[in-house]
Amino acid sequence: MGKCDPKVDQYIEKSADFAKPILEHLRSLVHEACPEVEEAIKWNFPNFVYKGILCNMASFKHHCTFGFWKAPLILDSDVADEAMGQFGKITSISDLPGDSVMIGYIKKAVELNEKGIKVPKKASATKKKLDIPNYFMVAIRENESALRTFNSFSNSHKKEYVEWVADAKTEETRDKRLATTVRRLSEGKERNWKYTKK
Repeated sequence: MGKCDPKVDQYIEKSADFAKPILEHLRSLVHEACPEVEEAIKWNFPNFVYKGILCNMASFKHHCTFGFWKAPLILDSDVADEAMGQFGKITSISDLPGDSVMIGYIKKAVELNEKGIKVPKKASATKKKLDIPNYFMVAIRENESALRTFNSFSNSHKKEYVEWVADAKTEETRDKRLATTVRRLSEGKERNWKYTKK
């Protein structure tokens, strides 16, 4: 048997008048599609949980949102990437797909959770090649230890040093930063080594 959370009742009660029927309608659709669903307030808004989070809803000053935790596996890709909700700014029940469509989506979310299917991680876009100025590499190569450290760094750590040197306003500043970079790299230090947790 499903479980209603009094905090969700309170959330709906505190929502704007236009939002209350929308939130109640969404809530009833979720309970109809998944009678075993449990409600919980997470991140300050109502979530519906069954073997993991299924979906959530929220109300704002002028609109509501509703979203699926595993949206990319339930909805078309053009709507699945919306930040919090996949149905845009909902200002009335008529902004939602029909009840049978919504129930179908919710049942799909239930099925995914029952099977333990996770949303595949997005393949990271092809890594942009770090553009390292020639003068930077010439200086690094003169110190074997600095070069070894630099080559062992992740792209983001390399970028921190490269951008710090390249962003210098004058050639004199650039040369000072480059010398500091070589010294710190030879000591095995990241650019922001002072702030790195030990």
